[in-house]
Amino acid sequence: MPGKYDVIIIGAGAAGLMAAIRSGQKGKRVLVVEHTNKIGEKIRISGGGRCNFTNLYTSNHNFISQNPHFVKSALSQYTQHDFISLVESYKIAYHEKTLGQLFCDGSSSQIINMFIDLCTKYQVDIKLSCNVKDVFKNDYFKIESDQGDFIGDTLVIATGGLSIPKIGASDFGYRVAKKFGLNIVSTKPALVPLIVPDEQKKLFNELRGISNHSIVTYKDTSFTENILFTHKGLSGPAILQISSYLNKFDDEKISINLLPNLNLENMFAADKNNKQTLANYLKVYLTNRLVDNFSLGNSDFNRTITDLTKEKLSYIAKFIHTFQVPISDSEGYLKAEVTSGGVDTRELSSKTMESIKAPGLFFVGEVVDVTGWLGGYNFQWAWSSGFVAGNSFK
Repeated sequence: MPGKYDVIIIGAGAAGLMAAIRSGQKGKRVLVVEHTNKIGEKIRISGGGRCNFTNLYTSNHNFISQNPHFVKSALSQYTQHDFISLVESYKIAYHEKTLGQLFCDGSSSQIINMFIDLCTKYQVDIKLSCNVKDVFKNDYFKIESDQGDFIGDTLVIATGGLSIPKIGASDFGYRVAKKFGLNIVSTKPALVPLIVPDEQKKLFNELRGISNHSIVTYKDTSFTENILFTHKGLSGPAILQISSYLNKFDDEKISINLLPNLNLENMFAADKNNKQTLANYLKVYLTNRLVDNFSLGNSDFNRTITDLTKEKLSYIAKFIHTFQVPISDSEGYLKAEVTSGGVDTRELSSKTMESIKAPGLFFVGEVVDVTGWLGGYNFQWAWSSGFVAGNSFK
């Protein structure tokens, strides 16, 4: 039968490629359909072009989902160490940056070329610039596309989420899920820069470009990394991390400890007779421009430590350690690294990623309601979920 495959995978990103090579390793005839003219575009652009391909410390605690236990099975079946071994087998040099994040020494194209080589080795067919018009299921899955029709025993949806539309993101995977009766958890941008209300933008514009090691807190969740002031609000690793936890982007508030390694209240008590101005005292620890802008709104910054009451110094300490920032919006899918929400994990087998309602239909990677932290976790989810889907074929 022309166009007949054991496994058809829609999406040639990280999860789709992993599902393809594992299916090929198991002797299946595999087709990968990709609507853009390139494979692995998110791999290519990630990590500043060096691909933060996994994290040494990956565990289920580094993921957000309505069912936080869902990721355990896939992550245990294909671990970060398994992917590291694959990278090492291709003699791709890599290094650890911070917090277990692994990057290629060279470029992300090395990871893409590794997958191209594996697809060739296992005779995986790849059709680029192939737009799927519709998907049907009778005895087989039938894919109607602008390059003809294809038939498969099983279908894997690896089309990603809505983030970074300029490289081809779409809602295709969610539409397929709905067609087959699966529930979708509401989506929103995640790992995304945040925007402050208009009345705050003048201050943040003055502070743009300042990077500061901080603890950022939203409700009971905190991250300790750098923040970056922008003309719209805030970015940087700690901000991207916390953005995934905000319930909504309108009328939320985050707290920032701008000096996480100090206790200003104790320092002020010890230095009560210090004749430096408060501003000069703080400039030892904070960027001058940050202190100068804070000084504009509070004349106490221009008084000496010894002239300030304990209550006023306590207020300043609290202000610095719990700097309150209202959030009005995010920079949206255009700047988001991933999409939060997606295909409801209650609809899928955690061991194989197969749909419970539609046997033979699988969802892997970002299209599923699993969002990893910043730092290689989302790629590891792609590798793990893609692997278990491909591994499930007898």
